[in-house]
Amino acid sequence: MSVSSDSAKPAQLNTTNQAAAQAAENTATSNSMPYLNNFASDVANSWLLPDGVVDVLFEDACKQEVLRYQLTQQLITHGYQLVNPPMIEFTESLLSDASEDLKRQTFKIIDQLTGRLMGLRADITPQILRIDAHHGGTGIARYCYAGDVIHTLPSGLFGSRTPLQLGAEIFGCADLAADIELIDVLFGMINKLNMSAALHIDLGHVAIFKRLAELAELPDSDTEQLMHLYANKNLPELKRVCQALPMGDDFYALARFGHDIANLLVKLSATAQQDTQISTAVDELQCLKTHLQEQWQCPVSIDVTELSGYHYHTGIVFNGYINSETQPLVRGGRFDGMQSGGHLSASQPREATGFSMDVSRLLAHTQLDAPTVVLVDYQAANSANQEQRQILLQQVESLREQGYRVTMPLNADDRPHDVTHRLGFADNEWQLQTI
Repeated sequence: MSVSSDSAKPAQLNTTNQAAAQAAENTATSNSMPYLNNFASDVANSWLLPDGVVDVLFEDACKQEVLRYQLTQQLITHGYQLVNPPMIEFTESLLSDASEDLKRQTFKIIDQLTGRLMGLRADITPQILRIDAHHGGTGIARYCYAGDVIHTLPSGLFGSRTPLQLGAEIFGCADLAADIELIDVLFGMINKLNMSAALHIDLGHVAIFKRLAELAELPDSDTEQLMHLYANKNLPELKRVCQALPMGDDFYALARFGHDIANLLVKLSATAQQDTQISTAVDELQCLKTHLQEQWQCPVSIDVTELSGYHYHTGIVFNGYINSETQPLVRGGRFDGMQSGGHLSASQPREATGFSMDVSRLLAHTQLDAPTVVLVDYQAANSANQEQRQILLQQVESLREQGYRVTMPLNADDRPHDVTHRLGFADNEWQLQTI
């Protein structure tokens, strides 16, 4: 029997009226107790993390800790001394010689004890400069470190603001041998990881551009403009600007031919070709490129207009990329340290070179051996007598020392989701069985 639309209207009206009444009641309740809405909103907001800040959980957390340990141990075995500087320092020491980029990346806070300004470190290398100035002496010193840093802004799209930075530095050696040692240590570390991707190195040398700017006596405004054009790869505008600059053809040649290190000197002017600093820098690039290709079979590209660290670096610079990622995994290069006494001393700067990487970036490209997860049989453990339970505890401790993950359940429902083995009692002994 069908029902006409007219006969259905009263039922629809009743349903609509009930829904409207319920909505009105809910609104009245909310209006009468607005703190409930505010409380729910506050709880939801308290669960949110800032952009660029994430939890590292479970297997990723284990992987990150294993990577940190393995990499630092390899650096230690190569003679690098492990240091662990504090997260906060007074800005006078933390940012005394910092670039503008690093200053912008550093959170500043007020020390409640002294009223002085402190910085939350955005890079560990400046702290290594302070440590070396006080403890490094005048000979060659090697340092390594691994610790969290905090950035005010993420580096690149979806970049992290809380990287786990690991690095190594050599102080007191101006020779190319120090840069080659660091490259060898880096690839030795990377090659021992179970990585699913290869490392590509992009080499540069800021001393070439610096020396050309000195020879041309360029003001700071012109060097900044050139670096901006280099960074944006704007060749037409660069050519126009260079026409009005002394030695402009040389600055344009860096962008046009700076990727072909074998022919770079040929394309420069006679003044630049005869300059010993420029020719030495070109030779260093060629030597390091050859070493990377022959020793590590590594793909290498050259870009002498890579000047992102111009105000900090003094010579060879390199970036290491994984696959087609736009942000480098590893950054390194030459810089000036400080002689004993730090920035308060009038002594000459101390030669240094180093690299740093974000360990968290390795998580997506490395694999750990699958863990062996053991669950003790709950019923067997509860029904065991004192002697049997003592033997059980000894066996559990032995398994844990061998690297097994062993869970002693608190109740019958306590069970890890990734159990691989069961430790049960059979034939009057505790036996490990594969599930």
